[in-house]
Amino acid sequence: MTKMLPDFSFEEAAIARGHRAVAGVDEVGRGPLCGPVTAAAVILDPAALPAGLNDSKKLSERRRLALYEEILATAVVSVAHASVEEIDRLNILHASMLAMRRAVEGLSVRADHLLIDGNRIPDGLEASAEAVVKGDARALSIAAASVVAKTVRDRIMVDLAQQHPGYGWERNAGYGTKQHLAALEKLGLTPHHRRSFKPIHNILYQG
Repeated sequence: MTKMLPDFSFEEAAIARGHRAVAGVDEVGRGPLCGPVTAAAVILDPAALPAGLNDSKKLSERRRLALYEEILATAVVSVAHASVEEIDRLNILHASMLAMRRAVEGLSVRADHLLIDGNRIPDGLEASAEAVVKGDARALSIAAASVVAKTVRDRIMVDLAQQHPGYGWERNAGYGTKQHLAALEKLGLTPHHRRSFKPIHNILYQG
């Protein structure tokens, strides 16, 4: 079976309908126990599509970083976040939608059509939008957004790991790995932990 790569067909269909600036939108960081949720919106240049672009989860770190630099050099890119406080207040789904909307609003070129990864479209968008399930593996613009969002969020977690050593965030990006959970028991919580997430909530209210 041949490996399917994302292509530009969703974008081309939107352009054929009269849209000029089509942005792919994706977020990373729904699952971790700490840190922000990070979203990116990317408008690719049809004349300069990065070769080998794929869902960020399917790329080696070296390849992802090279593509990240190429995307920044050739595309219109915006990155935005929802904070731990917003995640705890709104819940992770609504915080993810908020981060995606902020990423769209931050584009220096106004997108007139949006390709949103997943099965939900954020509220309050000013452009037409379509949800694309598994979009990071199907649409090049969404794949580009996944590469940008993951790269930026991983760097945030490396920075936070230097401020709070022992949890392994530089390697686990805040996910609940064995090392991270063991460190929670030993070192306790940091201000960057999501209090509304069950493992953290249980530590706060155990006994």
